[in-house]
Amino acid sequence: LEARKRELVVTREDAPPEIIDLGNVGQVTRVNDTLIRSLIRDGFVPVIAPVGVDDEGHTYNINADSVAGTVAGALRAKRLLMLTDVAGLLDEGTLIQRVRASEIPGLVKDGVIQGGMIPKIECCLSALAEGVDMVTIVDGRVENCILLELLTDRGIGTALTL
Repeated sequence: LEARKRELVVTREDAPPEIIDLGNVGQVTRVNDTLIRSLIRDGFVPVIAPVGVDDEGHTYNINADSVAGTVAGALRAKRLLMLTDVAGLLDEGTLIQRVRASEIPGLVKDGVIQGGMIPKIECCLSALAEGVDMVTIVDGRVENCILLELLTDRGIGTALTL
């Protein structure tokens, strides 16, 4: 993963923007998909650490969800499964099985999507924008969750599509 340093810009009405140094936190600028494809072609299952390097050799820690979405997009994956510790998107305790990208702003506004789920959803939307057909948020605590998601008619998580 090629990366660059990530900075947080905080804006306030009564003050100029403030740039906050996040240390060694970065964001992906490029995925070396040639290497990944080569490993897959040779029968390996790549395990990708969420660490990127810039042109000067500095390493950066990158949000793992962001890396997953960016790599899936670079590989033109048909589907991305995001394993997490919740059932998926919940509206008053009820699982939302399918949601379109266009519905996300309304769900954020209504408070259905909040807190730590916001960056995960941003990653999902990024992956969809980069060509992934479907991203599904699946509860990794459920035994055989991947099989249940992939091999049953309804799946067990929340599927996001364009």
